Amino acid sequence: MSIRLTAAAVTVVAASLAASAYAASPLLIGSASHGQFSLYQGYYDGHKDGYVITDVSSKSQAKALQVNYSAALSAVKGAPAQYFIQGRSAAGQIAVFGSEPGEADYNPLWEEHFVTWKSGATPVVLKSDNQINALAKAGKLTDRDAHIVLNAPITSVASKATVMSG
Repeated sequence: MSIRLTAAAVTVVAASLAASAYAASPLLIGSASHGQFSLYQGYYDGHKDGYVITDVSSKSQAKALQVNYSAALSAVKGAPAQYFIQGRSAAGQIAVFGSEPGEADYNPLWEEHFVTWKSGATPVVLKSDNQINALAKAGKLTDRDAHIVLNAPITSVASKATVMSG
C-alpha cells in the first residue's frame, strides 16, 4: 500500500514539523527565513573556515563592507585576533584567525590586526597565528593592532583531516 500526498498535504506536514521544533526550543527566536550573507574564508591552523561579517566598530569599514556600525564594539577588550594582510602578499592570501569554534578562547568578536611584510622579505601564504607571530619575531613582518573590533562569527570549520589529505 502506498500513500500519496498532495503538495498541500506535504506543506502542512512540513509546517507542523517546523512548528514542533520551534515549540521545543527554549528561546522564542521567531520563525526562520532564508536570507543572503556574504560568506568569506579565513585560515586557522592551516585549514580554511567560513565566516560572515555583521558588525564593526569602524564607521568607514562598516560603510565599505556594507555591514552595521556598532560604536559599542570598540569597548570590547581581550577578543582573539583576526589578521588581515596589507600591502604585498602571496597569491591566495586570505584573513587568518587566532581561534575557531571549539577552542577555549573562541569568540565571534575579533580584534583586527594588520600584518605588513617588511622590505626585502618574501611573502608566503600565512595560514596560522603562530606562523605570523614567528615571522614577526624573526623581523620578516609587522603585526599592528588596528583597535577595531569585528563581529564575524565562524559558520563553518573545515576538517583538519580534509586539509591534510587535500
